[in-house]
Order: sequence, then structure tokens, then C-alpha cells
Amino acid sequence: MQELTIIPTNSTTATIHVVPFPNAKSSDEELPKKESSVDPFLVRFCENDPDNPKNWSLVRRWYLTMFSGLLVLNATFASSAPSALVPALMEHFTFSAEVGNLVVSLFVAGYCVGPLIWGPLSEQFGRRPIFVITFFIYILFEMASALAKNTGSLLVFRFLGGVFAACPLTNTGALLGDIWDPKRLGIAMSVFSVAPIAGPAVGPIVGGYLAQYNVSWRWLFWILTIFAGVCWVFVVLTIPETFAPIILVHKARDVRKRTGDNRYYAPFELRKLSFAQRIESILARPFKVLFNEPMLIAITAYMSFVYGCLYMLFEAYPIVFIEGHHMESGSAGLTFLPILIGGVFSAVLYALIFNPRYERRIQEFAPGRVPPEYRLEMAMVAGPFFAISFFWFAWTSYSSISIWAPLTSGLLVGWGVCWIFLSLLNYVIDAYLMVSASALAANTVIRSLVGAGFPLFADQMYAKLDPRWASSLVGFIALLMAPIPFVLFRFGPSMRVKSKYAPSGMPPPAPSSAA
Repeated sequence: MQELTIIPTNSTTATIHVVPFPNAKSSDEELPKKESSVDPFLVRFCENDPDNPKNWSLVRRWYLTMFSGLLVLNATFASSAPSALVPALMEHFTFSAEVGNLVVSLFVAGYCVGPLIWGPLSEQFGRRPIFVITFFIYILFEMASALAKNTGSLLVFRFLGGVFAACPLTNTGALLGDIWDPKRLGIAMSVFSVAPIAGPAVGPIVGGYLAQYNVSWRWLFWILTIFAGVCWVFVVLTIPETFAPIILVHKARDVRKRTGDNRYYAPFELRKLSFAQRIESILARPFKVLFNEPMLIAITAYMSFVYGCLYMLFEAYPIVFIEGHHMESGSAGLTFLPILIGGVFSAVLYALIFNPRYERRIQEFAPGRVPPEYRLEMAMVAGPFFAISFFWFAWTSYSSISIWAPLTSGLLVGWGVCWIFLSLLNYVIDAYLMVSASALAANTVIRSLVGAGFPLFADQMYAKLDPRWASSLVGFIALLMAPIPFVLFRFGPSMRVKSKYAPSGMPPPAPSSAA
């Protein structure tokens, strides 16, 4: 039987590990039995315990995976959708194009604040209450944006909406880590990873057609409000608690209530934190993890650049396709579809190629864990091609060249972004385990800051350098960053041995023996 207990590690945080007790026997009683090796009053998961999220049915876990992706799509859709309606907003509020770009950028900037709170809070109080509360407040700010009376109120509501919409971006990755074992986590993440691309790709299509048919910009925010409201209802009705330490706390409370014996406890209840310590843990932990982990710094830098490039295309595509090829705003929104198609294609390729490879790795390293470095293979493949996609877009952006040439570069962009994100997010989750929400929060903060900043200078960059050299500059930077996964694959194991937050040091990857 496998039990949950607390084991000292080189981590600075309490870490819960699954450890085997070969002599333990299954029991029909829910109360823990007395065993010589563990505290008899320690409440823990029994073998095949239905309360353990990793033992839930496949149908339930796949529903949570797909719905988590929908929540991320909702948030990222809201970030990009107003981009096509910026001219209408400029006319209504009489502000400049630079202020218009803030309508998109400030929402993404909200992602910089939200993860500082929602990731660590979910590790303190559980995933479910944070989802329920934040998404409801997000609905209110979308409604407020639809009713905004002036420029200042619109910009403030957009920023605050982004703060609360950031919860799914931070916590859904941690939720997937809660419910999937390493063997299936990769394929679940491959499906989920399409969502951060699907939202930004679909947003300009909806906004573009609203602009083309002169529908009021307010209707866009009402659409966002309705979409978020429907999702929130499903959050309340269908999202359970998935964080194992909090579930064990609930089990311990139930056992104490049922038996009247207050000696039963969950491991998480051993943490006695003052209010100041709790605030420090909530607000400071993401940056403590980030700045103490060179691996996470490198991953965050690479993912931030890739994310910024994706949002930069909201400014680059209109320059190439509307100004250069004279497309209508509605049909110009469709130019983002190849990015989405590339993302979907990347998920299919992962399921067919990399997931079977990873399953063979699990057998190869059994009974130990597969070193997280094997999650980096996709980023090692996709990084150079992501750089190529921008050179492709750059030198096919002449108006004299068929529109299909720059359009098809979006396939490579979407494929590259998905594989890089999928690879590096899986690496973070595998490497940091019980502090993965904080690690993902720090990652989300920095990359959102970059994503908010890139659109602000993209117009000027493309005007000064022209689309050819502006996109080529991005391609050269992407080429310089492509070796990061290779470096982590080579030196990651030795860096994790010295890590404060990785639960254990792993041996260097064994030579590849499985194709």
C-alpha cells in the first residue's frame, strides 16, 4: 500500500511524498490503522482511495482537463478580442493609438499581479475556492468594461479584469499535476496547451467581424461577460478540490467529527504559520522560487520571449495583411487561424510520437521517476523551427507575394509555441512538484509582463525597420534562445541536486535506448 507522509528533503518547504509500505494491509475501515512505521493518527490516502484525485475515473479527469483548458481559453480570448476594435474605441473615447494598445496590454499586465496571489493562495486554501471567487470577480469587471463611461475607467477595468482572469493561467497547470500521474500528464498537457494559443487566435476573429459590421464595441464586452458567466456556473457545479494536502485536511476533519477524537490530523495541518508568515508565503514564495532557481529563470526567460512574440503578432498581422494586402478587418482576423491549426497539430503529434516515447521512459526508469529533463525533448526540436517561422513570415510579407505564403508561417508559429510551452511547463511541474503552482505563478508573472510590453513597441518597430527586418530581428533573438533546452538537458540534473525547491536530486539522464 502507498501512504502519504512527510519526509525531510533539501527543500525549504514541507513536501509530501508517496512512499511504499510493503507490510501494510488494506482495510475496509476508513480510519487509519496502527502501524509501527507511521503515526496511527496520521490521516492519509489508502491504496485506490477514491478521494485521491489520481484515482478518479478517466472520464472525470478528462472533463477537468478539457474544462480547465476552456477556462484558459476564456481568459486569453478576453485579452486579444478588443484588438480589432481599437479604432472604434479610439473614435468613441478620442484617445491615441498608443492608448488604444493599452486596452490589450493592460489586461495582459493584470496577469503579472494575479499569479502572485492565486498560485500561492491555492497552495494554502486549495484550488476550488480560488477558482470560484476569482472567476466571479472577473465577470464583474467584464461587465464594468461594457458599461465604461471614459478612458480611465475602461483601462482600470481591463487591468483588474486581467488580474482575476489570471487564475486559470496559473492554477490549471497545477490542477493537472494534481489529477494525473506522470505517465498520462504529458498527453493531458498536450490537449491543455492548445488553449493559451486558441484564445489569442480566436479573439481577433470575433472582434474583427464585430468591427467590420459596425457592431458597438460594448457588445464585445457583453459577449465576454456571458462567456465568463457560463464558465463560472460550471466551475461552481463541477470543479472539485484537487489539491491532495487540502483533501487530506478535509478527511481529517471528517474523521475527527465522526470519532470525536481530535488526535487525528493531516500532514498539512502540522504547518503552524503566523499571519505574517502566511502573507510572506503567499506573496513572496513565487519570487523566492524563481530567484533561487537558475533553471526556472532560464525557462521563464525563454517562455516570456515566445509569449511576447505571440502577442506582438496582434500588431504585426494587421500591418502585413490589412495595410499590405488590403484585407477587411473581419477576414483579417481569420489570418490567426493557422496559428490555432498549428497548435492543434502539435497536440496530435505529441500524442502520436512523444507520449509513447515518454511511456517507454517510465518503464525504463521504474520504479524511480523519469528525470524531468526528458520533458525537454520537444522544446529542443521546436525551438529552431520557431525561429525559422519568423524568418519565413518576414521575407514573404511583401504585398507582391501571395498572401498564402505569410499565412502558412502561422502553422509553424502555432506548432512551435505549443511544443515549447508544453515541454517547459511539464518540466516545471515535474521538477518542482508541490511548489509547482508558485513556480508557474512566477513564470506567468514575468511572461505576462513581456506579453503586455511587446505590443506597445511593435508598431514603432515595424514602422522603423519594415516588416522584413522587424520579423527577422525577432527570428535572430529566437535563434539565440533556442539552445536553452539543450543546456538544461545537459546540466539540469546537477542543478537540481543543489536545488532548494526540487523534492530530490535525480541522477543524470541515462543514454537513450528507446526510439
